Amino acid sequence: MSHRSNTGPVHRLKLVILLFALSPELLFLGAGVKLQDNGYEGLLLAINPRVPENLNLIANIKEMITEASFYLFSATKRRVFFRNIQILIPATWTAHNYSRVKQESYNKANVIVTEQHGVYGDDPHTLQHRGCGKEGKYIHFTPSFLLRDELAAGYGSRGRVFVHEWAHLRWGVFDEYNNDKPFYINGRHEIQATRCSSDITGVFVCENGFCSPEDCIVSNFLREGCTFLYNSQQNATGSIMFMQSLPSVVEFCNASTHNHEAPNLQNQVCSLRSTWDVITDSSDLNHSLPVPGVELPPPPTFSLMQAGDRVVCLVIDVSRKMEEADRLLRLQQAAELYLMQVVETHTFVGIVTFDSKGEIRAQLQQINSVDDRKLMASHLPTAVSTEADTNICAGVKKGFEVLEKRNGRAEGSVLILVTSGADKHVNNCLLTSMSSGSIIHSIALGSSAVETVEELSHLTGGLKFFIPDTFNSNRLTEAFSRISSGTGDIFQQSLQLESMCEVVQPQHRLTNLVTVDTAVGNDTIFVVMWQTGGPPDIVLLDPSGRKYNTSDFVINLAFRTASLRIPATAKHGHWTYTLNNTHHSPQALKVTVASRASSLAMSPATVEAFVERDKTFFPQPVIIYANVRKGLYPIINATVVATVEPEAGGPVELQLLDDGAGADVIKNDGIYSRYFFSFAVSGRYSLTVHVHHPPSVSTLAHSVPGNHALYVPGYVVNDSIKMNAPKKPSHRHVEEQWGFNRVTSGGVFSVLGVPAGPRPDMFPPCKITDLEAVQVGEDVMLSWTAPGEDFDQGQSTSYEIRMSKSLQSIRDDFKNAVSVDTSEIIPQQAGAWEIFTFSPKLLTSELEREPDEETQETYRVYVAMRAIDRNALKSTVSNIALVSFFPQNSAPVHSRDGLILKRAFITVGLIAIICLIIVVAHCTLNRKKRALKREWSEISMNKYI
Repeated sequence: MSHRSNTGPVHRLKLVILLFALSPELLFLGAGVKLQDNGYEGLLLAINPRVPENLNLIANIKEMITEASFYLFSATKRRVFFRNIQILIPATWTAHNYSRVKQESYNKANVIVTEQHGVYGDDPHTLQHRGCGKEGKYIHFTPSFLLRDELAAGYGSRGRVFVHEWAHLRWGVFDEYNNDKPFYINGRHEIQATRCSSDITGVFVCENGFCSPEDCIVSNFLREGCTFLYNSQQNATGSIMFMQSLPSVVEFCNASTHNHEAPNLQNQVCSLRSTWDVITDSSDLNHSLPVPGVELPPPPTFSLMQAGDRVVCLVIDVSRKMEEADRLLRLQQAAELYLMQVVETHTFVGIVTFDSKGEIRAQLQQINSVDDRKLMASHLPTAVSTEADTNICAGVKKGFEVLEKRNGRAEGSVLILVTSGADKHVNNCLLTSMSSGSIIHSIALGSSAVETVEELSHLTGGLKFFIPDTFNSNRLTEAFSRISSGTGDIFQQSLQLESMCEVVQPQHRLTNLVTVDTAVGNDTIFVVMWQTGGPPDIVLLDPSGRKYNTSDFVINLAFRTASLRIPATAKHGHWTYTLNNTHHSPQALKVTVASRASSLAMSPATVEAFVERDKTFFPQPVIIYANVRKGLYPIINATVVATVEPEAGGPVELQLLDDGAGADVIKNDGIYSRYFFSFAVSGRYSLTVHVHHPPSVSTLAHSVPGNHALYVPGYVVNDSIKMNAPKKPSHRHVEEQWGFNRVTSGGVFSVLGVPAGPRPDMFPPCKITDLEAVQVGEDVMLSWTAPGEDFDQGQSTSYEIRMSKSLQSIRDDFKNAVSVDTSEIIPQQAGAWEIFTFSPKLLTSELEREPDEETQETYRVYVAMRAIDRNALKSTVSNIALVSFFPQNSAPVHSRDGLILKRAFITVGLIAIICLIIVVAHCTLNRKKRALKREWSEISMNKYI
């Protein structure tokens, strides 16, 4: 495979240098947000096509980001601001001379605006799938949040909220409040609200007004009807990641103001580091000196763009290489499914083939009906060429020629390139491809396909797929099914419900179930594919028992496919298919089932599979992710299995987890993940993810996971309670009667430097990320999720636990902190829940003692740990847990706010007593006056008598 020698990092660097020399403005096309001269450029905000047209939305977005730019500039000590923003207007909105999109699309946006009928309500939130200091996926705003000015009372101004979410997205910091643990006992044995900084003041409020902490907190739970309200006027200036709505808050918590005792995600995920510490450690601030002077930066500029017609061209390799390993047949089957089902209605489609030269097989035609789909599918190639040479650039050039027929240019269009060729001259069309403004999705068939073709996708923002040479998999069909228009309209997207491939012996049968859940059913298609001869005997039963036979399917003997399109909406429930291999030899039989949403009122379940990076070097593992949702709503309790197939060797299955441990950052946020390190060889690895959700199992977490802007229920203003409007009630998802299944391709990633033959153990246990510590009597109880022998798989050999009086000491010099005896711990299998209790009294001579006001000893203990495997490989040090160790018999004392509140109660009580005395005296005096008056009246009457 010598052709790979020119596709490594050095080659990519040379390519970038060349492109920059030729055309600097092309270098960052499709590269996302970049920071230049203290200003962020290329931020993409996209409005979902289902959002009704409203020009006020655009005006408010501009106002929000302009305010955010100045607020961010101040909060980062004059280091960064927003220079220019791209706003993607839906194609469904009226055109107003907007610019035409190039490689921008909704599914690439950094910020999305769409409705969310789920547990988040109108909460702005950021999807964060990676750890501390790592970028997230996107920020989400609802149209209501951007249009309803009254929401500012609870969230604060939109610009402030945007900065809160930007810090999540860009710098990987986390929220400093915690709705699940709204209060805690601090190191001084005081009841405190979970916040940062702890200088922010407030009071407990019950149904009848102000109340004391002990009236609100029962058995460590907040009594129903109680809340903690903050004073509207504060002296504290931080923190933006806690409550951006407070007028006094203008900065992030730093080392001097950070509350590392608060039980929040920032402390857990970032090991008690302040948000400012994480932010200043980012490459953004590391490479940005403060802007000198006192002037504010210029306001950001906005580019409004809108997609035109959807235009796609298939560019297909027909060189002699395509006859190897049934590549052409597999391509025909997958491309037919794409044209008959996957490509959205009203899309313009063309077809080009190439060997040493390109040829146009079908000019652009709009897909408006099933007949249009059949006509386009008839133009797919039926045979390979006699030429062995492959000229990918010739095919790409002809593809652009087809695309330009629609609007005179290729901007905003899509080219799907399929090749098995080892063309060493792909570099010749990289610059042309980048400057075209189109997106190129590449599908490489077999190991001989040159990896440089993936550069076309990398530089134009397209998807990349690698398909191993094996017929007994459905990888190519899954790749084509993944390629959607990227508009964000999930109700138009084809969803893959089933993707099955199995080798069946002669005269043997294969029987399986397919679930058509309640959220799908429109435009449902069943496709059966086979290797040789005629079709197998097919029997398909719908949930009511209606039978479909082979004769009901449309047979394409040339492509060896049989398809059945279900009219109207397919019946919801379990469909059963049986395939009987009537051929005289074993063959691989494939079944693909796809469908679209059944109703605009219910978002269907979707899965997006991806990896943290598309290229890694041994022994660095790959983190595989699957984002499972209904709309933006996270789905929990699903079984998610990733199948990874290398260039050489068999596929490997790996179950992904959403348990908040190991590779997974936040439990029950709908992001399932796992470390993958079963590297057979150097080269490319294909990824597919299957999701199964059983029936009658809840998809809803009891609390909302992840990071979202805090809505404040009210404030204390001048000693008076001022409540905000209650939040919009959130939608409770109904359990799915039949469950559901989804399949998607995760594309391709590459692993370099895998040694041949036997190799030593190079994979340590993974980092423990959920260590917690609590006081139990006179002991400290630790709990965590067990890592494995190799990352999150297997069973580690031992644990190393250390403690310290100093946060900085245990964080920066773990190996010299005080050791805890762990000889009695026998580690469990990865994923098991571990509990260990020890007494800090054995180590009190090493720990700091601070007598409180009643001369009782308190200890503030920081604890961290790491796992060790049988070959003495050690994990990274865990997150740092904090426990404040104080005498159990003592009751929590009032914090300063509690004491002030207590004094207020005493004062109010005294005033009430005085008022009561005055009222009683007044009433007594009035009674005496009335009695005296009656007496004088009686005297007068007697006088007249």
